[in-house]
Amino acid sequence: MNTIDIEDRLGITFCKRQPIAIERGEGSYVWDEAGNKYLDFTSGWGVTCLGHSHPVITEAICQQARKIIQNPNSGFTYSSSRAKLLSILSKLLPGKLEKLYFANSGAEANDAAIKLARKITGKTKIVSTLGSFHGRTFNTLSVSGGRENTEKYLPALLGNCFVPFSDKQAIRAVIDADTAAVILEPIQGEGGVRIPDSDYINYVAKLCKENAALLIVDEIQTGFCRTGKFFAIEHSGQDIEPDILTMGKGIAGGFPFAAFAVSPQVDAQIKQGDHGGTYCGNPLGCAVATAVIDYLEQQDVAGKVTAAGDLLMGNLQLLCKKYPQLVKSIRGQGLLCALELHNDEMVGELTQSCLEHTLLVTPTRNRVIRLIPSLLVSDLELQEGVELLDSALASVVRNQ
Repeated sequence: MNTIDIEDRLGITFCKRQPIAIERGEGSYVWDEAGNKYLDFTSGWGVTCLGHSHPVITEAICQQARKIIQNPNSGFTYSSSRAKLLSILSKLLPGKLEKLYFANSGAEANDAAIKLARKITGKTKIVSTLGSFHGRTFNTLSVSGGRENTEKYLPALLGNCFVPFSDKQAIRAVIDADTAAVILEPIQGEGGVRIPDSDYINYVAKLCKENAALLIVDEIQTGFCRTGKFFAIEHSGQDIEPDILTMGKGIAGGFPFAAFAVSPQVDAQIKQGDHGGTYCGNPLGCAVATAVIDYLEQQDVAGKVTAAGDLLMGNLQLLCKKYPQLVKSIRGQGLLCALELHNDEMVGELTQSCLEHTLLVTPTRNRVIRLIPSLLVSDLELQEGVELLDSALASVVRNQ
């Protein structure tokens, strides 16, 4: 029995899987069990920021695993690998963020941020945006604006509310003295790579201060050079001061890891016992994240992403003009790009066509296909990806 048959028979499946069993990966490419080669423009939802099996990551895993993988009573003991990561990451945080806590996933980081915001402010209302996605825990689903995710599981939570993304009037109307926090993505990922007006986050930060509400910035998909800045919030100016910033995905290049950082004002109100976790600050995860972040900084990956993103967007603009019957628009920042199609049915057709042409892409709600290549993708690989996408689009047109 092959891999696909075993998983279909024994595994719980929450999504429609593509008929491909990945065996290994290197750089921007992966190979299936039959030895077929594919160009990966998904990065595992933006996780494998340095590509697959990068030596920086594999060496960090091996070196740390030979020392210790999990501390005894991890939260109760100090860790040299955690201290090293705290030192390197604290220097890169935007605003006045100065204290960090490590988690296993972005959803856990966001869950903790929401929980702490309610505890610190003594208020319960959380303001979020339509099209947002902050995770699949109970807390994070309650502030994710994709109704198909939330309404199946959650009772109505009084006070929580959603407003259109990048709509100043709408968000001003709902932030009030009862608001505990506003949670925002600098660029919506699952919502379809939606980029706000340049002054939007500054505006929201000001409203939060006026109403004694906390601003939670979700950088889980956008952080760690994905958009051409170390954090996407930097595109909105250096004077934004989030109260809590959450991080994940690219932070450890594929190793399950995440974090959140808080301002001095928030830290002053956190007490012992307010949060915790078995694996939070796991030495192995900390060692990998340290290696990844050090590489991103030392190699000026953010600058390379800006140039690569410009090249990719220029080519996507040409495809938009070439296939107006399929592609409605393109948008992106750095190497987080989207093709908006004319309807949702086309997303499935184009995703399958890309697979048949050996290109892996990320289908997204709101009629969007996301392109999220490795941050180290070469110009030749970008050109190859565009050519494969061109062929896939042409195939869909022929079959219509």
